[in-house]
Amino acid sequence: MYKPDKLNLKQWAIEDRPREKMKQKGASALTNAELLAILIHTGNTEDSVVALTQKVMASCRNSLSELGKLSVGELCSFKGIGEAKAITILAACELGRRRKEEKPMRKPVIRTSRDIYDWFYPVMADKQVEECHVLLLNQAGRVIDSMLVSQGGLTSASVDVRLIVREAIVHRATAVVLCHNHPSGNLIPSRQDDGLTTAVRQACYTMDISLLDHVIFTDGGYYSYADHGRL
Repeated sequence: MYKPDKLNLKQWAIEDRPREKMKQKGASALTNAELLAILIHTGNTEDSVVALTQKVMASCRNSLSELGKLSVGELCSFKGIGEAKAITILAACELGRRRKEEKPMRKPVIRTSRDIYDWFYPVMADKQVEECHVLLLNQAGRVIDSMLVSQGGLTSASVDVRLIVREAIVHRATAVVLCHNHPSGNLIPSRQDDGLTTAVRQACYTMDISLLDHVIFTDGGYYSYADHGRL
């Protein structure tokens, strides 16, 4: 009986290729075998990489826990899996185990201007040049991420407002906070500070993102635009 040649991954529909499928639909849309296929890249002369990993998973009753218990030698018994691929699979299983044991990091909730000052104090204390940082917050006010957006001078031109908005969108932040230091110790906002505040507030508003505060930082205290009713 004639048996057609097996299809290699390049002949599959794009949406069925593991890497493309993950890119389009996310990792959760992939089967265990498809995820393994991304790790080991290639199959053998008889099986595509997905067919090979399906055989591997079938031997473990499709249990990742059982897969992690296999030895390098047992994995190498499958045609197309050498020592390097076997070690890659077991390393991925170990990472999954460690992730399960690890407690999730709980970043703080920002409620007040003092919270902002306390967050940035370890970052900005003793800085001799002017820096501007942004905090990205979720809907509950919890910190998602913090990033430096300008150094060595502060104007609406030197700070890339588009970068702030883009990072907020990428991280799915619903609010942002600006903080910059005045190495001189002067807490009075400058015209450049006011201009930056206006530019960021307007840019965020168009994307339904809130600018919660702009805090000017010194070693001896801080100035909050929100506390002074200027947002």
